[in-house]
Order: sequence, then structure tokens, then C-alpha cells
Amino acid sequence: MGHKDALHYLPSIAPAELDDILSRWQSAYPQAGLCALLPEAEKDKLPLLQTACRNKALPLVGGIFPALLEGGVFRTQGVWLLRFDRMPPTMLLEDLPTDAEATEARMREVCASLVSHLNGTAHATLFMLFDAMQPNIGSILDALYLNLANRVHYAGVNAGSETFQPMPCLFDAERVIGNGALFMLIPDHQGAILEHGYHAPTRTVYATSTEGNRIAQIDWRPAFEVYQELVREQYGIEIDQQNFYEHAVHFPFGIVRANHHVVVRIPVALNDDGSLFCVGEVPANSVLTLLERPEVDTHETLRVLMDGLQAMGDGKKGDDLLLFYCAGRRMHLGMEQATAELQEFSSRTSPSNIAGALSLGEIGGSTLHGYPLFHNATLVVARW
Repeated sequence: MGHKDALHYLPSIAPAELDDILSRWQSAYPQAGLCALLPEAEKDKLPLLQTACRNKALPLVGGIFPALLEGGVFRTQGVWLLRFDRMPPTMLLEDLPTDAEATEARMREVCASLVSHLNGTAHATLFMLFDAMQPNIGSILDALYLNLANRVHYAGVNAGSETFQPMPCLFDAERVIGNGALFMLIPDHQGAILEHGYHAPTRTVYATSTEGNRIAQIDWRPAFEVYQELVREQYGIEIDQQNFYEHAVHFPFGIVRANHHVVVRIPVALNDDGSLFCVGEVPANSVLTLLERPEVDTHETLRVLMDGLQAMGDGKKGDDLLLFYCAGRRMHLGMEQATAELQEFSSRTSPSNIAGALSLGEIGGSTLHGYPLFHNATLVVARW
């Protein structure tokens, strides 16, 4: 993506500092482009960034996230500027459909455009930023894979507000949109590594009635009723409507796939009819298990990430890295333990410069060339 020093964190967004770094980059790399990561608390500064890039005819894309990762801590001010030495093909897609037929048709069009840019590239990554409020990300990923298969690596994250209230969060130099996606087709890139470190208990149930990210019934009973029962039986905790938001993040569902890989789904809302809303789709008849915080294995998570980076090859110690950390995982572990994970990752990858953000869902496969899946509670890392 970029040569050395392609990642730059500005602790404050001021015109003079922006102009300085953008001018230096554009002088050294005339075909450069920019991906910017902006924290939600600084969203009002986006027009300043867009104007600076427009004035220099510098291509810009990016997303707004709950927080940034810098120096092994979470930050709510400043901006990460990620330089592409040569701007890759990008697509900022607004008003994505939610019904199956229209989604498949739209993704066929998108993929036809993407394929025209592959040009026989041995390794390319389709890096995706979605608005976290988009309800059918899993279906979009299915449609993408149906058309692109393993011609690309798949990676990405969700942007947006940690409150899960609608907020335009994806942008280029001209627009800022919601209910959409930003696609970047990055050539000569090996993809990303993703891991959550949860271990699944043996008891499973079935999501017998679902619609998108809403679970209406589990084992043909109201979803919340079964959820209460599982938490009570497995962990001795009583969950009701009053304390749901306090406890649910600590007891996410795991979708158990055929290869026994567990995809995490965090319940984030409880409906009056007893249905549960999760971050990410839950396919009908999914096999579910209940996960719990003490089962998160930080050391195993980081070991998998480090092994994955090494397995990619062609990299070296000190490479610039891009890291995303799930907001649900931070809530789940607490700020102290989440920060400790960040700092341990920074220590293991030193002297790499690490840019990143707090994400609201993550995209990757269980293997490097695997089928793209939508996850919660993970860490995602890629070389920049």
C-alpha cells in the first residue's frame, strides 16, 4: 500500500499541519491517495479534511469510528492518515438494498467493475468499510463471494457510532454517507488476519426464526426467553429487561459453523416481543452456543495474529500495520484488559508503526483464502 512512514497520526486536526503532511506526501508520491480514520468525537472536522484534499486534488476515502488506536491506547481525538503510494480503485456505495434479489443484482454490478481492475494480479485484497447500521452485511458478503470467489482476499470492518444510532460514517473528498459501504481494491496485498480467542461451550441451540440481524425464536421459543435460560443455567446470572444492556455484551452468541469455527454475535438490543437484535446477520437455523467473558484467551488470540502475519510472507519486522479492535470486545473485557491487549500486541510487533480504530464488527475468513464472514469481538490486523 505505502512505503515506510505511510501512516501518520495527527493529534489535532488543524489546517497548517494537514497541509504540511499532505504536501510532503504528494510531492514524494504524485499518484498518492489517502484513507483517513476519524473518531466520532471529531466528525465535525471532516469538512476541513475534505477541503484540504480537494484543494490538492488528492483522492480521499475513509470512515468515522468510535475511537482510534494509537500508541497502544484508545484515543477519541485526532486523525489517522494512511497513505496509498498509488491510489487504488475505490467505490463509495450509498443506499445499498436490503432485499435478497436486489442485493445480488447490485453486487453483480459492483463485482463487474472490480474485476476490470484485477488485471491478473496474483494477490489483491478487497478491503471493505460498512456502515454498522447496514442490516444485511452477511448477505452482501455472500453475493460478493458468489461473483469473485477466491480471486481476492476479503477483509474489512464496520464504522459508525458506538451508540448504534444512525450516523453518516463513510466518506470521500466530496460526500459523507450512511447505509452503505466503501470498497477498496488493493493490489499486491495478502489480506488480513482475524481472531477472537473465544472457546465455545458444548451446549447448542437453534435459531429457528430470524430476519437479518434479528433473532425472533430459538428452538421455537421467544429468543430472549431462551437466552435468559441459557445464561441462568450456564453461569447462574439472572438477566431481565432492566439489566439486559449491562450483561448482554458479556454473554454473546456464537454461531457454530460446519468446521467448528465460531462466529461471534453480540446482542445489542431487546425488542418488546422478546426478539434479540445482534451486530451482524444470524441465518435461520444457525447452530448457536452461548459464550462468556472468562473464556476469551488473549494470549491465544495474539499468537494466532502473529502466526498469521508471519505466514503471509514477504513481510519483515517493523512493517507498518493496520489494526482494528472490536468495540464489543472492549466492552466485554473492560478498558483495562482491552488496553493491555493493545499494548501486548504493540510490544510483540515492535518497532512497527500501528494505525487503527475501534470497530463495530469485522470481516474476514477462518483461513487466509477463506469465505468472507462477518464477525464480532475480534482483532483484525493487516500489513500496510
